[in-house]
Amino acid sequence: MNASSTPVAPPRGKPRGRSVRSREEKYDERRTQLAESALATLGELGYARTSLREIAQNSEFTHGVVHYYFASKIELIVHCVRYYKAKCVTRYDDVVALSTTAEELAERFADKLVETLADEAPMHRLWYDLRTQSMFDVELRDDVMEIDKTLEAMIWRVLTRYSELAGRPVCFDSPTAYALLDGVFEKAVLAHLAERPEALVDLRRRALGVLPVLLAT
Repeated sequence: MNASSTPVAPPRGKPRGRSVRSREEKYDERRTQLAESALATLGELGYARTSLREIAQNSEFTHGVVHYYFASKIELIVHCVRYYKAKCVTRYDDVVALSTTAEELAERFADKLVETLADEAPMHRLWYDLRTQSMFDVELRDDVMEIDKTLEAMIWRVLTRYSELAGRPVCFDSPTAYALLDGVFEKAVLAHLAERPEALVDLRRRALGVLPVLLAT
């Protein structure tokens, strides 16, 4: 066998596809770090009063770094809310999985609503702020509607399991049921931010009152 026909061993090292994925993963990780850092500022100041520079000033990252990973304030805010809401939609999974009676599920669900409002009121305020802004800003609209759909699906999972345990069908469609419960929660967010002491108690009471009404008699 001559030299020209001698097989050549392939070069060692990581496949090109893997290195590309690694860079993408690192890029996504940094965007997530920026989102986590930005959420506190966004929750405090809201959509209109927050700029990329303001976010940088209240984080460990420079304005240049923030702008490198996010071309605009809208892109950053949508990413932040998506990141936060992606965690929110799994919050009630244990409520659905562990409850063995309709009454237990209702209690667990109401308690979890109170817990998330008490612990994360600024994040909920940011969400409602962004949802309102999407009525005026077309750049936000599709993303907000998509996030809203995931929240609706989350509530529907809770409600359908509640229906199964109660042995009674749901008498509203998914959008209507979500609108009713979301209205209860939004009202509670406003009362809690206004520092009304009864806000959390009222939220729990109303949630427990709404759930049975959503089922057929």
